This record gives sequence, C-alpha cells and structure tokens, in this order.
Amino acid sequence: MLFARYFVPLQTFLINMKAKQVFDALEQYAPLPLQDSYDNAGLQIGLTEEQEVAGALLCLDVTEDVIDEAERMGCNLIVAHHPLLFRGLKTISGKTYVERCVIKAIQKGIGIYAAHTNLDNAQGGVNYRIAETIGLTNLAFLEERAGGITAGAGVIGELPVAEDEREFLKRMKALFGIQCMRHNQLNGRKIRRVALCGGAGGFLLQRAIECGADAFLTGEMHYHDYFGHEYELLIAEMGHYESEQYTIDLFAEVLGRQLPELRIVKTTINTNPINYL
Repeated sequence: MLFARYFVPLQTFLINMKAKQVFDALEQYAPLPLQDSYDNAGLQIGLTEEQEVAGALLCLDVTEDVIDEAERMGCNLIVAHHPLLFRGLKTISGKTYVERCVIKAIQKGIGIYAAHTNLDNAQGGVNYRIAETIGLTNLAFLEERAGGITAGAGVIGELPVAEDEREFLKRMKALFGIQCMRHNQLNGRKIRRVALCGGAGGFLLQRAIECGADAFLTGEMHYHDYFGHEYELLIAEMGHYESEQYTIDLFAEVLGRQLPELRIVKTTINTNPINYL
C-alpha cells in the first residue's frame, strides 16, 4: 500500500505516542460532527492510527515550506486549521500547490490533520479565543447549533467599558497585527456589545444586527454586504489570516493539556498569502 511504503518513523521514539491518541485528543475538544457540511476536517494524509508520532507541527495553512519545516523539526504530523484537501482532486501531477503538498507529504512520511469549522464551532474554540483576546465577557454563541453538543457559529460578548469606535478599531489593529483594516462609515458610536466570527463570517452579519451588536468583526466580507448598515452597527474586516492566527496557540493548549508528553512545535512560517503596499 502507498502509505505502508512511505510512512516510516523519522526517528527513534522515547515515548510510545500513537497517532490515534493525538486525533482523539483533538476530536474530544472539537468533534468532527461539529464541522459544517461543506467542510473536510479530520485526517487528510496518513498516518495510520497505530503509527507513532515523533512530534506535531502546528500551523494555520499547509504549504510546501511548512512540510519542509516539519521534516527539519523531526515532526511526522502536521496539525492545521485549514484543510489542505478542501476540494476533490482528480489528478495528482504536481501542477498546483495542493498537489505538490500531497506528493511531498507522502514522500516525506508526514501525516496531515485539519481541525477547521469543527474547531470554529466548538465551545471555547477559535471564535472564543478571538473574543477572549479582545477582552469580551459574558460570551455566547452568535448562532446556536443544535445536535446534543453545545456548539455554534460566531460569538457575541461585551467589553467591560464602552469604547469610541475609532479607538476600538485602532486597538483591534494593534492587537491582531492588522496592516489594513476595512470598515464601514464611522458615526461616533460607542462600542460595548461586540459580535465576531473568524475567517469568512459575513453570513452572520444579520444575526449580529438581530442580537443588538454595536460592532461586527470578521476575517472577510463581501463588498455588497456593507450596504444599508451604516447606522446599524460598525462592520470591520480583520483579515482572514489575522483573525485566525491564534488557532495555533489553541492547538498547543489542547494537545499540551491532554498529551503533555507529545512534542509540540509551532510553525515559524507566516503563511498569509495576502500582502499590502
């Protein structure tokens, strides 16, 4: 079999850490059934459940450089937020970066696992981390997701003290290292109740309005979604990468807490493909 041929230990392991233990730890925190219907979270490439994990490299996106970094660091597992395999592949010829990553990962014996919208929708997940970083309290899901597990899309909460909208935006820009922050018209609002969704969260704008939010923060929005809300609430785009950058810390905390013996490495590569002049 292809994986049996290429997936071999990268080093001699001092601790018997099975891949299944890592997958179980991640899925206990962010169960796969929480992912949205369009998503493809979970194991993307190798490892088999019984193979040993030398170390886990944590990242937001899987790129060729990230795979090379995993090899240099002696990690045979990459845990990413964004799935490498999001859409189906009909060929693997190396023409696209996704195809090249698949080839490289298999050749180097490196498994790839993704926790995406299941981590977004989980209690204490990505959106909760954004809210905590901002300093929001009284947190609740912006849109509840039923199904026997406490989960939902987006988060809404309150600032301890209301902030001037311009100063609020400046604080967000500094806090998340945002180079260019897009927003709608400023009207001298005071910001106290804040709704947010990391990544592409424009679908929750109406829900934020219904919940009485003074501001709605997300990673990216469509142009036409801005129209008609000038006097309803502040809308601001943080950037997709910028809004989800702390996912790596969240992975580290989850795995470090449940598997303290697992060697964890955070990527040093900024995979944000968007630059600004």
